[in-house]
Amino acid sequence: MAHSTLRVPPVEPGTRPELASLESRILAERGRISLLYQVLLHSEPIASGWERMLTAVRLQTSLPAALRELIILRVAVLNGADYEFEAHVPHAERAGLKAEQIAAVRDAVPGPLFDPLQRTVLDLTDAMTESVKVPDEVMDRVAEAFGHRETIELVATVAAYNMVSRFLVALGIGH
Repeated sequence: MAHSTLRVPPVEPGTRPELASLESRILAERGRISLLYQVLLHSEPIASGWERMLTAVRLQTSLPAALRELIILRVAVLNGADYEFEAHVPHAERAGLKAEQIAAVRDAVPGPLFDPLQRTVLDLTDAMTESVKVPDEVMDRVAEAFGHRETIELVATVAAYNMVSRFLVALGIGH
């Protein structure tokens, strides 16, 4: 992929000795240093905190992987972060989302392919992403379906991936 639309050039992994331990940690957690992380490496504190936060959100919560990936895909669609969407399709498939569901996430109003729990998660994601404020009716459904921990993890996942997608879009990563 050409980097001509990037607004900040990537840092070539292995070219800055002061980043070696951070790059090792990213490799250990992610298996590679993606274009996103190559751009983040311009700020070691941000890259380090980002990696820790997103590792917690993706790998250390109690949420089912399918719900997490549903959130990530939907946030990417709503924010126009195609790079993020495409990066998470394989994760969503491994988590058990069907190809029809992944395609339906792109619809303005995702249809009947989603069960009531998934619908609740999509409604929360849409409200947080589009208007920030979540209607009481939606939060009531979240509270009924999930415990306090899972509610925190759902909201944190939506918030974190809004950060990711907005970072990607603002800096032209993947466009």
